[in-house]
Amino acid sequence: MQRQSVRARKPCQPVGSVTSVTGTRGGAPVASPAMTFRPEALRSGSGQPRAGGVIDYRLARMGVVSEFRKGRLARHEVCDAHPELKRAAQSASEPTDMECPICEEDHIVLVTYAFGARLPASGRCITTKGELAKLAKGRSQLAAYVVEVCPSCSWNHLAKTFLLGTG
Repeated sequence: MQRQSVRARKPCQPVGSVTSVTGTRGGAPVASPAMTFRPEALRSGSGQPRAGGVIDYRLARMGVVSEFRKGRLARHEVCDAHPELKRAAQSASEPTDMECPICEEDHIVLVTYAFGARLPASGRCITTKGELAKLAKGRSQLAAYVVEVCPSCSWNHLAKTFLLGTG
């Protein structure tokens, strides 16, 4: 009976990183460096912002809405905004013309949060565009998250993330 050899396995990569094969060199595959999906990846190696440094989550949103409309997700699974997020949606949000994709009764609003070294652990809710501009000019590197919220049914979904500050 032949004995099968057990190949040594590589340790798992950390969550949020992907290594892909970008081509071949001399017949051997060439792997690209690990890529992360964290907001810090939007900066180049020199610390300068890259052009178009925004991560947009529209495709993920479309998937969730599609699953809800097909009946694969219940309303309580998609309309689950935290009470603090609902409060921020009522008092510190930016109105939009977009109709809620779930209840189709109200317009969604955008709530922006900033997270960083000199901010509270729970983040800081950005209430005005002037406040956002002031944080963008600061020396601290901050990650901003824009969440869309329906004040009526509590639908919420991450819309986009981007970096602020000169870091």
